[in-house]
Amino acid sequence: MVEFKQFIKSILLMFRLPFLRLFSSTFFLSAFFYSIFSSAFWREFNSVLMGRYLYLKRLNEKSENMFLLRRNVHRLEKGLLMRPRRSVFGLKYIEELINVYEGLVSKDIENDLSIKNQLIWAHDVLEEYFSVVGEHTIISKCRDQFQEIDIAYKSDEKKVPFNLITKGSPVQYDEFFKLTKNRRSVRWFLPKSVPRKMIDRAILAAVQSPSSCNRLPYEFRVIDDEKMVKEVSTIPMGTKGFADNIPVIIAVVGHLDAFFNERDRHLIYIDASLASMAMVLSFETMGLSTCCLNWPDIPKREKRIKRALNLERKNRVIMLMAVGWADPEGKVAYSEKKPLDLIRKYN
Repeated sequence: MVEFKQFIKSILLMFRLPFLRLFSSTFFLSAFFYSIFSSAFWREFNSVLMGRYLYLKRLNEKSENMFLLRRNVHRLEKGLLMRPRRSVFGLKYIEELINVYEGLVSKDIENDLSIKNQLIWAHDVLEEYFSVVGEHTIISKCRDQFQEIDIAYKSDEKKVPFNLITKGSPVQYDEFFKLTKNRRSVRWFLPKSVPRKMIDRAILAAVQSPSSCNRLPYEFRVIDDEKMVKEVSTIPMGTKGFADNIPVIIAVVGHLDAFFNERDRHLIYIDASLASMAMVLSFETMGLSTCCLNWPDIPKREKRIKRALNLERKNRVIMLMAVGWADPEGKVAYSEKKPLDLIRKYN
């Protein structure tokens, strides 16, 4: 029986190359291959569809939708800063924005600073928009609706598009390049706790990173409970041999319910990766070290991380990161990088 299995395996390996060449020749055959012969993308299909469903469900029920608010306010910001600025813009989404804004303002969020600050931003941008946009029946209706919405909290500083005064960077290139060179993937940490205040500072820097329509479709799950760290540290690949040495793990989790269409499904990976790199360098400035952990799409590991972090189907794990104080006795890889000529091409 064992010999028969080995024989079948050898036959499959023999024809693997022409088999893959055939099924990669057209979109239809590729879709057929991953429908019949492989379930590798099924979890992502399910997460994308669940994300779309939840997005549209909130839209139909006119329930809380911060992703929609952030996207449409940012679209107005872009319209306001255009040169030359169109007389009338935002017609396709201004009604949708006013409705979600009104719904959120009507909620009791007095003690929720995160939502309050975003509503102040939305209020200021809408106020600026209605003061400069041209006349149109839809705009007149929305302006009247906006003026009837009573927002009890305002900011001393207007949160609207502004002229960027370039005074030079507070960090020179040579200093920044040295920081990037000093950053190394550290696998040996001191048995010393990491203050949550330092983690929060790194996250605050991370969210300043670019994000598509300012949606920030991700969150950072910080795990610093010793028992939970021991559990989670064994789930990603590549931690064998040093998993017990990790003091803190941060799981970067994407939210696919931030998008109305599957065309945007890759944005959780792009936006979260931009933020994660900023966070890594932020930790470096505070004397903390990190190691970005290998996160492959393997069913058993996906199930374990989903259970450990209590994730929903709309969520996808982007990456995991170990954080701690580097042990000076521990070595790091040299990791020679590709030369410039191999990674850069002009035009």
